[in-house]
Amino acid sequence: MLLKKISITILLMGAYCVHAQNPIIQTSFTADPAPMVHDGTLYLYTTNDEDETVDNFFTMYNWRCYSTTDMVNWTDHGVVASLKDFEWSDITNGAWAPQCIERKGKFYLYCPIHGDGVAVLVSDSPTGPFTDPLGHRLIEGTNNVWHDIDPTVFIDDDGQAYLFWGNPGLYYVKLNEDMISYDRSIGNNGIMAVEMTTEAFGSHEGRDGRMRTTYTEGPWVYKRNDLYYLVYAAAGIPEYIAYSTAPAIEGPWTYQGFIMERAPHLAFTNHPGIIDYKGNSYFFYHSHELSGGEGFKRSVCVEQFEYNPDGSIPLMIPTKHGVAESVSNLNPYNRVEAETIAWSEGLKTKKDDETGIYVTNINNDDYLIVRSVDFNNGAKVFEASVASDSDGREIEIRLNNPDGELIGHLTVGNTGGSKSWEMKSCELKKVTGVHDVCFVFKGQEGNLFNFDWWRFQ
Repeated sequence: MLLKKISITILLMGAYCVHAQNPIIQTSFTADPAPMVHDGTLYLYTTNDEDETVDNFFTMYNWRCYSTTDMVNWTDHGVVASLKDFEWSDITNGAWAPQCIERKGKFYLYCPIHGDGVAVLVSDSPTGPFTDPLGHRLIEGTNNVWHDIDPTVFIDDDGQAYLFWGNPGLYYVKLNEDMISYDRSIGNNGIMAVEMTTEAFGSHEGRDGRMRTTYTEGPWVYKRNDLYYLVYAAAGIPEYIAYSTAPAIEGPWTYQGFIMERAPHLAFTNHPGIIDYKGNSYFFYHSHELSGGEGFKRSVCVEQFEYNPDGSIPLMIPTKHGVAESVSNLNPYNRVEAETIAWSEGLKTKKDDETGIYVTNINNDDYLIVRSVDFNNGAKVFEASVASDSDGREIEIRLNNPDGELIGHLTVGNTGGSKSWEMKSCELKKVTGVHDVCFVFKGQEGNLFNFDWWRFQ
């Protein structure tokens, strides 16, 4: 499998495994990151590039969600929304860059459907299930519905919500308090167009030789210290990331320059997401390194950064190590979902109604790493929920990387089937303190077993 082969290339040295963080998701191809903080957890909404493309183009049917409380381990919540949720649309491919926001206990997921404009879903939970409250698209009245993509949503300090979107133009509406309608008394039936000036967005020479503003698509709007930021994919194909600032959400915008320039392992598209979490600032983007350079199979990455004293954003270099340190440690004495992963090799995740999300596609020598595991005064027993249809399968529990110190091995055995879950346990060499933990999977050829959760005792 290509995904596995590229992971091997990236992780040639065992010691490097401890530090590799980008891309942050290895079990699926993900793009267009949209982070949201709620109740102490950072949720990350992404698009989903399928493993197999159709007609050598973006092949995207679903939106996915991941979460973290430490910025190094990411829990997979699977597909949380799909094009199928919009029964009024006949588009079957084109689940493009979304963003989610919470208001008064409801979560609103703004979804661009390529060829059907911007729609909205709502849920009582950040991980769904999401439902369609309108039965039709949200945005009506722009000149070209194919350009109505990449929504970004923002609620200002006075409670007024705004939705921006667009390629190659930039538009916005003032959302009503219900978040699923907008004030139609202004602009073009409620839609305001941002003037595309050099002062607002800079300029560059397009592929046709004409000068144009740098703004391309993928806007991301937020406010910090009374200054409004508009971050966006810039300068055409291949895309850079640039930003502008303004004293008010409606402008005037002033171009500030690039945040991230083109790099060999970045895809020909890019999409920003910026957020503060637990006292740090993080910049999300995507690359094509995990797929070996396939621009239609992208993967989300993240960099930690600091604003300059004047509030400007520094130029960032995309790295492989990503976030160097966790913002909190993982408690291994609570049940930990197996799909909580810092780095993995060769694995996939799957979901069913009874079990939820679990790790599958496990082959010999595949592994997953969780970082910053705090054993405190010591762990002596390891437990895991597994399902297998044959004997001769094991999990090696190692510290730090696949070649690290072996502290125990769990015999999986035959549980009666790949969906027949049993809790297995094994004794450990006592381990204390904070470590990265690597689960290395052993067995003969084929899908060895499925893995649902684990904990230490």
